Amino acid sequence: MTGDATPKLTTSAAFLAWAEARGIAHQTRCHPALHTVEEAQSHRASWPEAARSGAFCKNLFLKDKKSRLWLIVTLEERELKLNSLAKPLGSARLSFGNAELMWEVLGVRPGSVTPFALVNDREHRVTVVLDAPMLAHERLNYHPLENTATTALSRDDFMRFLEITGHRPMIVDLVAAAG
Repeated sequence: MTGDATPKLTTSAAFLAWAEARGIAHQTRCHPALHTVEEAQSHRASWPEAARSGAFCKNLFLKDKKSRLWLIVTLEERELKLNSLAKPLGSARLSFGNAELMWEVLGVRPGSVTPFALVNDREHRVTVVLDAPMLAHERLNYHPLENTATTALSRDDFMRFLEITGHRPMIVDLVAAAG
């Protein structure tokens, strides 16, 4: 997809249409904007049990001292310390990517970081890192480019999404590897 002149996908509707056109099955639930794990957990308490199934995840958009970009995808309850991630990633001096870089590369705003934004990383600047325990779940939940919805899909469809976008994930248990 390098050099693709197609505009970035920046809305949930555009992303979900893109996914449907590629046969990626999903279920999406709209909700008020949720900015933190705590807000999301509190809001989901009112959802039907079936909608609360699977892994709910958080995402960290990082940059290292060599300007390499990383997207860390992990279970929302996992405690990851920024200074302990460098070793398992083979990197150094990690920091959060700023809002301008996030928009430029992923087409999302702070609070809406999601692995689905890799659809916009057509130059493959981002290395996606999947925290291994997340993949023990059959169903995965992420924001569809905006934090006003949650999209659930199967683990297999998620891996197929990564393949379609040309992102080969690094899979590692980040807590174990950091210890």
